[in-house]
Amino acid sequence: MRINIISRNIFIWGYKHRHIDVNIPFRHPSFSRSYLNSNPLSQTRPEKNPQTHSQSDPTVTLYDNNQEISSLGHRGKVVEARRVFDGMPHRDIVSYASMVNVYVKNKELVEAESLYLSMPERNVVSDSAMIDGYAKAGRIDEARRLFDGMPGKNVYSWTSLVSGYFHIGNVDEARRLFRQMPEKNDVSWTAALMGFARNGLIEEARSNFDEMPHRNVIAWTAMIRAYIENHDLDRALKLFELMPERNLYSWNVIIQGCFDYLRVDEAMELFNRMPRKNEVSWTIMVTGLAHNGLTESARMYFDQMPYKDVAAWNAMISVYSGEGLMSKASELFESMPNKNVISWNTMIDGYAKSGADGEAMKLFRSMLRYGRRPNQTTITSVLTSCSGDLELLQIHALALLLGLEHEVSVTNSLITLYSRNGDLTSSMIAFENHKTKDVVSWTAMILAYAYHGLAIHALQTFAQMLRSGEKPDDITFVGVLSACSHAGLVMKGQKLFDAMVHAYGLKPRSEHYCCLVDILGRARLLDKAMRVVAHMPPEEVDGAVLGALLGACKLYGDAALASQIGNELIKLEPSSSGAYVLLANAYAASGNWDNFAQVRKKMKRREVKKVPGFSQIEVSGKCHVFCVGDRSHTEMSQIYEVLQEKLQPLMRETVLSYQDPLFSDVVLI
Repeated sequence: MRINIISRNIFIWGYKHRHIDVNIPFRHPSFSRSYLNSNPLSQTRPEKNPQTHSQSDPTVTLYDNNQEISSLGHRGKVVEARRVFDGMPHRDIVSYASMVNVYVKNKELVEAESLYLSMPERNVVSDSAMIDGYAKAGRIDEARRLFDGMPGKNVYSWTSLVSGYFHIGNVDEARRLFRQMPEKNDVSWTAALMGFARNGLIEEARSNFDEMPHRNVIAWTAMIRAYIENHDLDRALKLFELMPERNLYSWNVIIQGCFDYLRVDEAMELFNRMPRKNEVSWTIMVTGLAHNGLTESARMYFDQMPYKDVAAWNAMISVYSGEGLMSKASELFESMPNKNVISWNTMIDGYAKSGADGEAMKLFRSMLRYGRRPNQTTITSVLTSCSGDLELLQIHALALLLGLEHEVSVTNSLITLYSRNGDLTSSMIAFENHKTKDVVSWTAMILAYAYHGLAIHALQTFAQMLRSGEKPDDITFVGVLSACSHAGLVMKGQKLFDAMVHAYGLKPRSEHYCCLVDILGRARLLDKAMRVVAHMPPEEVDGAVLGALLGACKLYGDAALASQIGNELIKLEPSSSGAYVLLANAYAASGNWDNFAQVRKKMKRREVKKVPGFSQIEVSGKCHVFCVGDRSHTEMSQIYEVLQEKLQPLMRETVLSYQDPLFSDVVLI
């Protein structure tokens, strides 16, 4: 079965990379029927030979087609707009400018640029659209070059360039250009206001607002938003009360602001004052109340909604799934009249995060059966619910089929999950094939190497990450410190910990302290480990840190200190079997069998039971679970025979020394 799945992955990959259409169902026993009947790719693929208005109706004018292109673009229907454009028997400069503008507004700059360069002639509208596109993409030099070369400029081209400079943080140039503008309209003034505010210059934004010759409702609302985004809700509320007129957007902005700053009573009071409400207003109330811990109130407002759009349903489902109330989320999901991909993703992610992997996978199959096309969020969520290699390979193959294999979140999940399933080679392939690595990608690979005990590789990957210019975060340092712990690299571990604090300005958390204590403890540097714990912030001293310190006491043979720390650990985690077992083992290591027996009695008296460790392996789609000393399997005698055969050569092998010549080349900081 594994060979077949891998073969299929290769088949799909080969066809995709040769640009051959892969309109095939994903055949596997767990997906075959649903996917065969409802291929997500075929259901979302545009028609091959659609008729445009200009082809089907000779009375449609050039003006009608240009208007339709703009209308479709405004609704995000870029493919349909291009279809109309391509089907036009005649095009004028407005047709080209409209299509370029559609691409820019929908953030498809490559297509916009290609069409713009192919235009037989250009005008101020097409030039201004491209300036806007370049500016929003941060390509300000190209925007400026185009702007400077324009024979005639309008207020739109000036405003786009000013906004572009604000966007990249060049406030001085934005301010200078704004002052040079030959004419300004409401959009120009509002763009400058938001530009100052988003660069933290709230007082300059207010001066700009006060200087406006005409302040419409959009300008008033922009200034309110500016105050909210700069953490000044009180001034936002005062300005809101001064508004001469308000629209629905104004009300929704200020209510959302109140919720963002935990001012629930004021949000509810404002909502009740609204002269009329739309679906957005109600949805803000539902999510705002829920995020402030008022789930029942959120449900009450949801039930009162006169009309519930799909966003409102999704908001309420997200509330329940976010709190782990999956039965209520499922009940609501099943009663939804219309579901979109966000609805399915919210439920799948909710099941995955609550540990109900089987339910997540079952719902994912239903999603395919109903003909819904998964997106990168779906694939990322469902990957975390894979119970073994087989399901992981299935979902990976589906990601390839859907063209999602290069999405950052999908690749990062594949790196992590292949590693957790013991397939480090596949993790490495996913990582190496990923062209746009972010901090999560690098960290996932470092953690994968650390998890598999390959400290050299983890540290070399960390060095490559630094050379690439990517800045490590706190999770990255958990990975490299863990690698140092496994390899016994005391000096390097301490050096990395110091670099994290002083070179990168990251605040150590309990996980980092735990790694450092473990590094020192394994090296029998108990005094140093004790000093680390003594100087830690009290709120970071948790069970993991004390457990690492207790392990160090066991290695050092300090029974008295082990007893003191062990009892503190039991106070901290009275229901955790790990605390008792660690202390009991420390007593056993020092030969203190009376105290060992006392710990065992305490466990029994408090009804604390040690959860036995287990291993599992998947063979032909079936999981086999083995506990320590377990002999219940029907083929146990054959299993132990094979185990003995494998153990003999392993026992003779010499453990690889970490004094590897490669280590000298590792650049840590």
